[in-house]
Amino acid sequence: MASGSRRMGQAQGDAPMKKRPNIVLVMTDQHRGDCLSVNGHPHLMTPVLDYLAADGVRFTRAYSECPTCVPARRCVMTGQTPFTNGVVGFALGEPIHTTLTLPEVFRRAGYQTASVGRSMHQSPTYARYGFEIVNDDPFAEVYSEFNHVWRLSGRGKNFQSWPHVAAAGITGNGFRARPWNHEERFHETNWSTAKAVEFLDRRDRDVPFFLYVGFVAPHPPLLPPQAYYDRYIRMQLDEPVVGDWADLNAPEAGGGAWPDGDRIKLSGRFNQECRAGYYGLINHVDDQLSLLFERLRNEKEDTYIIFTSDHGEMLGDHHCFRKYVPYEGSVHIPMIINGPGLPRGMVAREAVCLMDILPTFCDLAGIDVPEGVEGMSMLKCFGHERQSRQYIHGEHSWENEQGGHHFLTDGRRKYIWFTRSGREQFFDLEQDPHELHDAIADERYRDEVDGWRKHLIRLLQNRPEGFSDGNGLQPGKRYPMVVRRNER
Repeated sequence: MASGSRRMGQAQGDAPMKKRPNIVLVMTDQHRGDCLSVNGHPHLMTPVLDYLAADGVRFTRAYSECPTCVPARRCVMTGQTPFTNGVVGFALGEPIHTTLTLPEVFRRAGYQTASVGRSMHQSPTYARYGFEIVNDDPFAEVYSEFNHVWRLSGRGKNFQSWPHVAAAGITGNGFRARPWNHEERFHETNWSTAKAVEFLDRRDRDVPFFLYVGFVAPHPPLLPPQAYYDRYIRMQLDEPVVGDWADLNAPEAGGGAWPDGDRIKLSGRFNQECRAGYYGLINHVDDQLSLLFERLRNEKEDTYIIFTSDHGEMLGDHHCFRKYVPYEGSVHIPMIINGPGLPRGMVAREAVCLMDILPTFCDLAGIDVPEGVEGMSMLKCFGHERQSRQYIHGEHSWENEQGGHHFLTDGRRKYIWFTRSGREQFFDLEQDPHELHDAIADERYRDEVDGWRKHLIRLLQNRPEGFSDGNGLQPGKRYPMVVRRNER
């Protein structure tokens, strides 16, 4: 970072101010909320994001409303709940059913809009939904250096959208890890950063910009550059946490478990390698962000930044891997806001979520929030007219023995209901942040559990799936990943 006291994105000198500030959304993929050193992580080093938080506002109770890539990003794009926007599961191929997406709101307000790196999972893939510039595939640029070194040299005869996966032998969702097997400059994290800086160098300087920068990391394949893998493989890394309610029949890593599976007992050398890969990817992103943020410092206009992720990663906690489940490793995400006029070093403990990003950016830019947006501006969590929501409602449809789930949380307590079995869980996150004890049957929480259950009964009462009859929850109902408009 540059020396001096000027804040990130704050105008310098006597340069004329633009009518509206620049807006930047930085989003990693599958990044746990506890995986920042500023959050007290015992091993990770994220000094750039730590600075962003120390110079801005860090939300410690931020959640993904539907914790897999497609539905989580749909909440960002629409500012709506999963049920309202229609995507309640991993529904690849489902179009966005609103014209006023996050980038479209800013495009209509006169912003130049750009998407760089990991896409927002738009469907169809060519649809821009308000983005004027899209650079989301480093392997699709025929004239790029990567293509000349990899594809045109003959090494890419079995070319895929992610050719490095085939070369490394590391699956795209599993726990295996190894160092990146190409030059570091070809890593997707480097590419996303370079394309973001390229946009800033070439942008239209007569208008403000809305820039989304997406990183594939730390989503598997767990392939950090060698130096980052080596940094963490040398440490004695933490083991997964396992609650008294966890599935004891989950298969052992190295004992017959499928490397791409979502139920696994992860321990020993397999856990060490997995975490070295995952932490190395996050550390690599953090270092690359120093290049992006340094470039943003040179902008003459005010710039606001939100850093977050679409969902987390279980990393073996409670014998689970990947995401979609309602536990903290999966649903708790990082959330930082930085920019001029915001509090410095503030830690906000109000519950926030991904659909809050759209109204927050509108608030910062002085743009009217579109009708139909259900998120709440995070700026209301501080200031003279403070507001907070009672709870966040999360959900996810899934084709497994549980059939999907709904959860309610305010960041202090969490109530979970599984739609197929009707199983309930309750966690006191203040006393038990790692969800080691399922308190659903504890007498001291009986009244609290009853209150949370009643909230969910009311929320689901008018859903087409039939989850609630207004008096109780109804398990065993069909739970499709897409709620069609004519069904609501």
